[in-house]
Amino acid sequence: MSAREVAALIRSRQISARDVMRAHLDRIVRINPRVNAIVSMLPDEACLALADDADARLARGEALGPLHGLPIAFKDNQPVKGFPWTRGSRIFAHDVPLGESIFVSRVRAAGVIPIGKTNIPEFGMGSHTYNGLFGATRNPYNLTKSAGGSSGGAAVALATGMLPVADGNDLGGSLRNPANFNNLVALRPTVGLVPVAPDPFPGIGFNVNGPLARSVSDLAFLMSVMAGPDRGDSDCFPSDPSVFTEPLDRDMTGTRVAWCLDLGGLPVDRSVRHVIEQQRQTFESLGCIVEDVCPDLTGADDIFLTIRGWRAAGVLGPLLAEQRHLMKPEAIGEIERGLTITRDDVDRALIRHRSFLDGFRRFQERYPFVVCVVNQVPPFDVEIDWPHSIEGVTMNSYTDWMKSAYWISTTLCPAISVPAGFTDDGLPVGLQIVGRYKDDVGVLRLAYAFEQATRVGERRPPIAVR
Repeated sequence: MSAREVAALIRSRQISARDVMRAHLDRIVRINPRVNAIVSMLPDEACLALADDADARLARGEALGPLHGLPIAFKDNQPVKGFPWTRGSRIFAHDVPLGESIFVSRVRAAGVIPIGKTNIPEFGMGSHTYNGLFGATRNPYNLTKSAGGSSGGAAVALATGMLPVADGNDLGGSLRNPANFNNLVALRPTVGLVPVAPDPFPGIGFNVNGPLARSVSDLAFLMSVMAGPDRGDSDCFPSDPSVFTEPLDRDMTGTRVAWCLDLGGLPVDRSVRHVIEQQRQTFESLGCIVEDVCPDLTGADDIFLTIRGWRAAGVLGPLLAEQRHLMKPEAIGEIERGLTITRDDVDRALIRHRSFLDGFRRFQERYPFVVCVVNQVPPFDVEIDWPHSIEGVTMNSYTDWMKSAYWISTTLCPAISVPAGFTDDGLPVGLQIVGRYKDDVGVLRLAYAFEQATRVGERRPPIAVR
């Protein structure tokens, strides 16, 4: 069932929150040991007691949120009261937060029942979910493959039916990449639409919080809760989250789409390219005007990596002196590179970013949507650290294979990953739809039209249906 359906059945008392909890706990017991998606779980008895309390509140006629009674496991880089906050690191294995983020508090207030956390890469760095504390999360479509990341645990828990809803965040693809690897949808919202506070560097960066779901309709359902300003986050702009409750059906006739699968020359695995090329006709059948044209993304790489590296060094740099032996090589390298970035480097990147944003905005005056790959590769071997080449092109760092995602992050615009098909060996492939700044609803509507036309997202992993 969709999250909407389950929430509606609980609210109408056709099923109980306890029934829903029991069903999900049964799946967790059966599936989680094989995929390692949910960590830091509460005991079953505690989960069921929380569900009983949710049922009692409903019986008393209390005012309840739209997600009332739905179990959730927040991503492990979110501080959540009552749960460890490990950030996927042995350094923080026993850290317990005193409070929680605005985002978590908002989703909790909507009625979810937190039961655990979802696995992430160390410090959320990279798009392959493994760490020295909990191990690797495995792809449910093929247990020898990566689940993506950094919201890999969330994506797998959702794809296998262990959770009805899931949250994540996205700096350079951490919502979109795992959705793509697990045949899900995920929206990277416009920067500033969903609260991210507390942020150590407010106003500087590309990180967003957002939803993953099994359908575009459920994404909109979750965005109606997650979006909107908060007094505690000065980076949030005024917005009305009720727009996400409006119907997603829309005639797409005449909508201009820039078809730019490789964003102007990025290496793309031929199996990924083949799947997405087949879907051009779907957009045309919807009435879209599809043209072969790419935005000028010159400078995206330097802008993103400079600001990202500077932030990483500022947050994690103090750990190097005493905790280096507990950190993965990629984290050490990222921090050390960030420590070489000067204030002048950051100033230049911010100035270039303004010009970059102006150019992308002008491009979208004619082409409100860009379609490209989410990932440049299909799900890869879970035992490797990251893909070291794509179609014969060497990847020099653990982020190189993610450029198709983090270049889009640099636009600050909304972007969605939506299922597009499967490789010949049964691995999911999604495509990315990028919309205009603040047109998150428009992105959801085009993705919904594509989803309804293809129905690719209805195919669940074998491990979840046996």
